[in-house]
Amino acid sequence: MTTMQGKMLCEIFKSSRKEEMYLYVDKREGLERVPEALMERFGTPVSVMTMILTADKALARASGAEVMAAIEEKGFYFQMPPAKDEYLLDLYRTPTEARY
Repeated sequence: MTTMQGKMLCEIFKSSRKEEMYLYVDKREGLERVPEALMERFGTPVSVMTMILTADKALARASGAEVMAAIEEKGFYFQMPPAKDEYLLDLYRTPTEARY
């Protein structure tokens, strides 16, 4: 699917199963090119936004160019939740009682 003048009308869905998991698709195609196995993992897609993507648009964890390239190539861009910082996990592993 080619973009018109370097723009793409993109629909963004959030996962019903996992926070901060998103699928970006071409609004005209919807979810038709997303593999069934991915949809099973993703859960029920909940539409959160429709936006015009351009190559120079900065998104939270990717560039517009990256997202548009993935959508054109595969039919979707899949955004995973951010990895938890290891040092934050260490806070939970560290004993909390003082030892002298």
